[in-house]
Amino acid sequence: MFVQSHTPFADMKELYDKTVLVCGGDYDKCQLVAQKYGFKHVVTPGDIVTQHPEIWPFTAVFKDYYKAFAKPLPKPIVAGKPDESLKIDAVFVYSDPRDWGLDTTVILDLLLSQQGILGTISPKNGDESLPNRGYQQDGQPPLYFSNPDLWWAAKYHLSRLGQGGFREALEGVWRAVTGGHGNEPAQLHKTVIGKPHHPTYEFAEKRLRAHRNDLFAARASSLVPLRKVYMVGDNPESDILGGNSYKSPFGSKWQSILLRTGVYQGGEPAHKPTVIVDDVYDAVQWAIDDAKK
Repeated sequence: MFVQSHTPFADMKELYDKTVLVCGGDYDKCQLVAQKYGFKHVVTPGDIVTQHPEIWPFTAVFKDYYKAFAKPLPKPIVAGKPDESLKIDAVFVYSDPRDWGLDTTVILDLLLSQQGILGTISPKNGDESLPNRGYQQDGQPPLYFSNPDLWWAAKYHLSRLGQGGFREALEGVWRAVTGGHGNEPAQLHKTVIGKPHHPTYEFAEKRLRAHRNDLFAARASSLVPLRKVYMVGDNPESDILGGNSYKSPFGSKWQSILLRTGVYQGGEPAHKPTVIVDDVYDAVQWAIDDAKK
């Protein structure tokens, strides 16, 4: 069983028949994942900028890249004709975007739009008489992020900015756009899943239980409840924090195992795990021994 940070999005069946924007990843990989989850009408920033290159005037360097996977939009973007323009019902950031400028621009356009229709601007934006000064109060699409890690381990000897870096950058632009002139920035309404947030761990545990029940279906009536779950990761701020914080509604005991092979390189971790080991092999060995207790 393999659960990624964005896998819980698969449970959002109410959006399967809606038009959703999926951002992040190489080429159309995230779009294909979304389609496998069940989303029938997936649009990417690459689709949008290929059909409407004027939406982000600095995209010439990516032109051939986008053409390699872009597909026609279900509707064009028509200025002054919202009934004829593309409407987005939800925005998902599945993975780190490759073109932060384009993705930031498209997401921001939608957050400022009227009813999620690209090419429009909501007249409620900045209205002091409305909650949140009118921002995100006009049927704009909900915004979802997965994988909030600020850092991740790559080939370079120092950790690199992860998807959490893009989210922080987008929120910085949002504050700059909605604030100023003596006004406090508007709150950015969003939903963040992935480690260390509770919904991801809850989803993973439910999948673990279902998979375990399938494996032992022949003797389900005598099956002992799942007693222990092992959270293995290399990032104290996400993997370990999430594993330590999660309280199972089924009574399972969660153990956190911190590896020295990634973000964590030694010293006192910000969140103390159950145990620290060198690598995944040692983690599995430790878990097997612990499970026998």
